[in-house]
Amino acid sequence: MPGKHQQFQDPEVGCCGKYFLFGFNIVFWVLGALFLAIGLWAWGEKFSVFLGLIFFLELAAGILAFVFKDWIRDQLNLFINNNVKAYRDDIDLQNLIDFAQEYWSCCGARGPNDWNLNIYFNCTDLNPSRERCGVPFSCCVRDPAEDVLNTQCGYDIRLKLELEQQGSIYTKGCVGQFEKWLQDNLIVVAGVLVAIALLQICGICLAQNLVSDIEAVKANWSLLSQTTPYSP
Repeated sequence: MPGKHQQFQDPEVGCCGKYFLFGFNIVFWVLGALFLAIGLWAWGEKFSVFLGLIFFLELAAGILAFVFKDWIRDQLNLFINNNVKAYRDDIDLQNLIDFAQEYWSCCGARGPNDWNLNIYFNCTDLNPSRERCGVPFSCCVRDPAEDVLNTQCGYDIRLKLELEQQGSIYTKGCVGQFEKWLQDNLIVVAGVLVAIALLQICGICLAQNLVSDIEAVKANWSLLSQTTPYSP
């Protein structure tokens, strides 16, 4: 009837969804700021850039290994061999290779003889280097009781028979060790990727729900303004 205000039950924006979405966005903002800070810090610490790159490559390789397993193996083999050739040319590259060989307990792409690709370590008679027929110290099996790192532990090691080498250096290639690492950690890597995907889906659903609540409130106010008589 005219003169009476029609009663409506106002739809409300869900408080739980609103505050949870707000907290959700804050978490991702903090994570974004953290990654930015890590990136800026890594800019000044160039070896840190390689460690960060290794981390993200490990994350991506877990899922890509299923589809591009052969391609990844070939590219990894090519990457390691190319870097073996330039081992002494760049201190950052040298540190990266040493880190990889120590981390995965390996030596070279396919084995210690890959170090023949490097001019300082190859076994040709014309090589005057003291490191001839050797491998970098990162290929050596570390003695837990050894307090001081012996950087000459790989000298002349490839002059010995392979059976004799096994007690002193890692004889497995880094390509095979990396594949083994992927297989051992595949469930963890896949679990992380699934968790990230679920968080993204949850965020989309919360955002959509919040938009629907806001639209319902706007529609209600519009209806009220049309049905409520104007009193001068």
